[in-house]
Amino acid sequence: MPATRPPRRVLEGTFVRLAPLEQEHLPALFRAIGKPEVFAGGYGGGPAGYRGTEAEFIEFAQGYYGWLANNVYGVWLLDGTLVGTSTLGDFDEPNEHTHIGWTAYSPEVWASPVNPEAKLLLLTEAFDHGFNRVKLQADALNDRSRAAILKLGAQFEGVLRNTNRRADGTWRDTAVYSILAAEWPGVREGLEERLRRFGG
Repeated sequence: MPATRPPRRVLEGTFVRLAPLEQEHLPALFRAIGKPEVFAGGYGGGPAGYRGTEAEFIEFAQGYYGWLANNVYGVWLLDGTLVGTSTLGDFDEPNEHTHIGWTAYSPEVWASPVNPEAKLLLLTEAFDHGFNRVKLQADALNDRSRAAILKLGAQFEGVLRNTNRRADGTWRDTAVYSILAAEWPGVREGLEERLRRFGG
């Protein structure tokens, strides 16, 4: 089937619910991820890009997520608490490529089922809509994010040098990973097994 951008819709999981992020959600998102430790690993331009007030964060978010070109999601716990965001974007339909990124969660849900289930939902959406390759990437200095991407089952492709400036003016190198459609059944099985261990 030809690759097509998925519609913006709610994705329901056992632990989390992904729904299109709207401007009205940004104050709650600031409360979840507007913390120095979230930016420390490279998110939003790195530590120097940290926005310490709600107004600064909203201004940053309005320009960061590519609202029109991408499918930007909020990640909610089933009790209605917004704990983070992730995006399916950079849609290249002729070449069947897309990208999961712009991801950040409240430190309170790190090492929980939140990230693996959010990725399971987003990967399912991508491959169900005909994409053959899903890219994931991180600042090459962000060991925690790089380990999390590998734990998903993604394959390391290499490091792109000096891809963009961090907020402090230094050059960022970007570590690139991918999952191909042929690899997806095994990756899905691994994610489902991880969630079973959490009781899902």
